[in-house]
Amino acid sequence: MKKYSNENVRKITQTGRGSHYVVISKEMMKELGWKDKQKVKVKLSRKRIIINDWKK
Repeated sequence: MKKYSNENVRKITQTGRGSHYVVISKEMMKELGWKDKQKVKVKLSRKRIIINDWKK
């Protein structure tokens, strides 16, 4: 996987209902092969968030 520089530092933004989100660049989405509205698995591991493709 390609290494990303500080240009890919992102802010955590809060929605009006209290949820939070982080925007992923289109370059990262393309490299990962992810598409809009694709299901992903989000896991909290110690102090990291791990996002993987969801598999049935």
